[in-house]
Amino acid sequence: MSALINFSIDLNKIPKSSINSKNGKAYINLTMSCNDETRFGNNTSVSVRQTKEERDSKAAKQYIGNGQVVWTNGTVVLAEKEEAQQEPQTASAPSGDFLDF
Repeated sequence: MSALINFSIDLNKIPKSSINSKNGKAYINLTMSCNDETRFGNNTSVSVRQTKEERDSKAAKQYIGNGQVVWTNGTVVLAEKEEAQQEPQTASAPSGDFLDF
């Protein structure tokens, strides 16, 4: 899929409890949804990502922004997690650049 989506986030709506720190950096897990319907010129919304428990209990989403799809090639595909590539293991063998006397 190819798409460009412009959106704005209201930083004042981000709950401090949703900010995670790791290696001296701050992160927040977000979810963006795209809709076929447009409301006020927007067809995307951004919310704080919910845990499985929050989704199962039908907890209200914490919306923090919205936006619009401004370009797409018309197809949407699921993102697939890339498998970690393993480096080929090679045994260290003599290079043959030495002489035995």
